[in-house]
Amino acid sequence: MRRRLLALVCVSASLLGGCGLLPDSGAERRTVTVWLMQHSASQEFLDRFTKVFEREHPGLDVDIRVQEWTGIGEKVQKALETDEQDGPDVIEVGNTQVSQYAEGDGLHDLTLESMRDWGRDAWLPGLAEPGRWGSQQYGIPWYAANRVVIYRKDLFREAGVTAPPKTRDEWLALTEKLDTGENQGIYLAGQDWYTLAGFIWEDGGDLARERDGVWRGTLHSPAALRGMDFYRRLQALGDGPVDADEEHPPQAGVFSEGRVAQIVAVPGTARAIVEQNPRLAGELGYFPVPGRTADKPGAVFTGGSDLVVPANTDAKEGAIEVVAALTGARWNTELARTMNYVPNKAGLADAVAGEEGVAAMAAGAAQGRATPSTPQWGAVEADNPIKEYMTKVLTGSDPATEAERAARRITEALAYD
Repeated sequence: MRRRLLALVCVSASLLGGCGLLPDSGAERRTVTVWLMQHSASQEFLDRFTKVFEREHPGLDVDIRVQEWTGIGEKVQKALETDEQDGPDVIEVGNTQVSQYAEGDGLHDLTLESMRDWGRDAWLPGLAEPGRWGSQQYGIPWYAANRVVIYRKDLFREAGVTAPPKTRDEWLALTEKLDTGENQGIYLAGQDWYTLAGFIWEDGGDLARERDGVWRGTLHSPAALRGMDFYRRLQALGDGPVDADEEHPPQAGVFSEGRVAQIVAVPGTARAIVEQNPRLAGELGYFPVPGRTADKPGAVFTGGSDLVVPANTDAKEGAIEVVAALTGARWNTELARTMNYVPNKAGLADAVAGEEGVAAMAAGAAQGRATPSTPQWGAVEADNPIKEYMTKVLTGSDPATEAERAARRITEALAYD
């Protein structure tokens, strides 16, 4: 509808001197409608971006409309399928959601721009990879967030721990040292499958793999089993429930109320901890999830957002200009500093180096990964067999048997169309 209305306007305008050039009207201005998610950026940042962008792009106006996460999937799908006159020209979507929108040809292919102009090879893999569908790039990385280890400096001092660990073996050893008396070495819920995913990736495994167009669960591979074994050994050094995830109960509350030495969480969790226990202000530290070797951090799940351009936009060129600006070094680093995010390129990490938690997150993000890039992955999470698998292993069931059972269920979910 937007295209048809524009055509009718142009026909009418031609009688008065040309489309977009009415008498004494000056040059035509185009409006780019941008859907961004609630809390992704501060209003001050958005106002500043809009003012500067419009000044530097005299023919474009930016109309930013903030959306709520609740129900956004259905709303985006509708916008991609209907040519409404005031529909979005740029949309922020979760990095793992890109494939489901690209599958139905609803997004504009931005492969050329990303390779020629935007430095695609330098993007964080945890944002760039799920933004691809096949060999095409549809989602452009905007910002990232991932888990780090948040620890209590006072409990580390009491245990004689003078420096954060650099390897997984060191992490296990110091956590065992911290797990004494009333202290928990770590609080790690038994069904924190995002953290498990990082351990599996670090050992060379995957949650699922694609071959000849078919996705299959791979939790039963030797590498994935090694990741689960490391999780089991670490989880035992605290009192985390084996049959619940990190939100039941919220681990920030557990950390703030007890003598817990460590949790695995995004740095922003520290704010909630201090709000619940002000005595911990100044006593919280951060380090990246350790890897197998000391030369780099361990793999972690990377969450965050990509920007996409609907295929049905009638302002493609303007939309691409907005995406280029928001994801470019200037505004991307400004957003990271403003909101304590990780920039979309590892080379921009210096922008957040002054904030300890964000710096640890940025170091880990360089090893970031995302869930399998298939529209059917949502079906896996809806009835998550990984959580049940974890509980079974942590309560003494045979890991190989339970991994095979969970892998079959993942394969069945990914085959559903």
